[in-house]
Amino acid sequence: MRIPWRDALARLDSPGHYGAHADELFDRAVLSADEAAPRFEAGQEILWRYGRIIEAVRVVRDDHRGLVVWVPSGSARLQPVPVAAAHTRDIPLEKRFSVPWVIRESAWTGPGVVRVAPAGRPWSVWFFRSDDGEPAGAYVNLELPHRRVGGVGAAVYSRDLVLDLWVDAAHVGSEDIWLKDSDELDASVDQGRFTEEQADAVRTLADCAAKEFILDGGWPLNEGWERWQPPAEMDAPVGLPDLPTVAAARARSGASPLFG
Repeated sequence: MRIPWRDALARLDSPGHYGAHADELFDRAVLSADEAAPRFEAGQEILWRYGRIIEAVRVVRDDHRGLVVWVPSGSARLQPVPVAAAHTRDIPLEKRFSVPWVIRESAWTGPGVVRVAPAGRPWSVWFFRSDDGEPAGAYVNLELPHRRVGGVGAAVYSRDLVLDLWVDAAHVGSEDIWLKDSDELDASVDQGRFTEEQADAVRTLADCAAKEFILDGGWPLNEGWERWQPPAEMDAPVGLPDLPTVAAARARSGASPLFG
């Protein structure tokens, strides 16, 4: 029997997950659902951060419901990669959370993506498109509720929770909600990233996401973001800012994804 999602979140929203940001600005970050949270302007370039992963994005809209951003094709990102491989998924699952890593800079490839982070919810929704611009589906990334800072180095902070859901654009219906990376969640327990209790909490959040808004087609699935097109000035690739926090992030490394 699943526990209430807020209780599940309490098992995951712990200081141990915050250390991965290694950013002094995070110390003053405010939950996005808080009345005191700073708001971003349309067109503003900000950082979307998952611990060691830093991505440059452009704000489309930001209000009490949540944050909507556009990730233009070619936008810059930093991400940890294994020392001995080009991509994390090149490492066998049974070793994926226990190999040395370094930070590598790359760019968002493929068509641009709309991302929506509902305020206070432990997920964001990414609207993917095929190469011809047609909707491909919605990717529901389970993650800690966003915290944010404004001003110089404006950013949102979260932590990825490994498990995800995929809603196929071509076939609307509950049978087309796919659970992704459940094997990777199991591996994360075996290798010490999550406890069994925390992994079960992640599964609870997945159930909640499916029942709370996917099956009902609620916001943001019902606002047409899958077909939204950016004006030309919004579609230029976004670069990483020349800031000490970004420079420090580029230099990070670790003996395993659990450290560094």
